[in-house]
Amino acid sequence: MNVIIDLLGASLIGGLVMLLVVNLNAYSQETKYASDADLRLQQNAKTLAEIMNDDLRKIGYNYSGTAITEAEQQRITFNGDINNDGSMDQVSYFLGSKADAEATPNPDDKVLFRVVNSDTIGGPTLGLTDLRFSYLNSKEISTTDPDSVCYVKAEIWVETVLPVGGEYPFTYWEMTINPRNI
Repeated sequence: MNVIIDLLGASLIGGLVMLLVVNLNAYSQETKYASDADLRLQQNAKTLAEIMNDDLRKIGYNYSGTAITEAEQQRITFNGDINNDGSMDQVSYFLGSKADAEATPNPDDKVLFRVVNSDTIGGPTLGLTDLRFSYLNSKEISTTDPDSVCYVKAEIWVETVLPVGGEYPFTYWEMTINPRNI
C-alpha cells in the first residue's frame, strides 16, 4: 500500500514539475516575442525619423525664395536641392489614410507619402499611425506663416505591426529641426 501512495505522490509531484516547466517555457516565449516586437517598434520609429530628418534638414538648400510653400499640421511642402544635383526639387510629406495600409494586420497604421517633383512614393507603413508638423519662428513661437518659419517640429506615433497580447504597443518620436537654409 505504501508503494502505491509513494507512486501516486511521485506522479503528482512530477506532474506539477512538468506543468511548471511548460508554463515557464510559454512565459519565456511570450516575453521573447514581446521584446522582439518592442525592438522592431523602436527600429521602425527610428527609420521613419531618419528618412524625414534627412529631407527636412535640406529645406531651402540651394534655393532662393520662400522655401516652405505649404505648412499644415499633417502636411509639409518645401523647395530645396535634396539630392545635391544642382536642380530645385519640391518635396511633400503627408500621411495617407488607413485604407492605404489595408494589407497590414494593424487596423490603425497608415502610409507615409513622400512626393518629390510630382513622383509619389508611398513607403512601407512601419506601423505609423499619426504624423504632425508644427512650425516655429526664430523665438520658438508657433507660426503658420511660411516666411517666418525657422524650426520644423515633427511628431510621429508608431505602433507595432502585429499585436502583442491582443494590443498594439506604441512609441512616440519627436524631433525639432532647424534647417540652415531658411
